[in-house]
Order: sequence, then C-alpha cells, then structure tokens
Amino acid sequence: MDKQKPPTWRQRAACRGVDPDIFYPVTDEDAEEARAICYGCSVREACLEWALGNREHDGVWGGASERERRRMIRQRRRSA
Repeated sequence: MDKQKPPTWRQRAACRGVDPDIFYPVTDEDAEEARAICYGCSVREACLEWALGNREHDGVWGGASERERRRMIRQRRRSA
C-alpha cells in the first residue's frame, strides 16, 4: 500500500525548517509568530485550502487558527 505523498506546495512553504511548535500555539493570541510566517508565504492559499479540505483540527495553517478554519467551513456551507 502506497503512502500518500505530501502536497508539493510543502516543499516551497516558508515554514519549512521552522520549529513546528510555533504553529501549535496554546491560544489564538500566541499564534502571531506563526501568522507572520504564513502571511509572507507564497503557498499560503494552498496550505489553507489543504487544511480546510482535510479538516485539519490543530495548529495554524495558511495563517488561520483552528477556530478561524471552523468559521470558514461554516461560512462555505451556508453559501453553498
């Protein structure tokens, strides 16, 4: 059985090589360092869409916290 390959955008991500703990803050307020890295990233949108599509529950993805991603999913459901 083949393991799923990581998305190709990950190879170009600004967070590559950064301490992953930065992207798993205790509170949304502690996420500013992660968000700053995300906002300057060329693959931010792909990262966020991946997290939304895969229902990633933890961490900051594409500059969005878990709470923000849940809100985005609810908004998308309402507008669909």
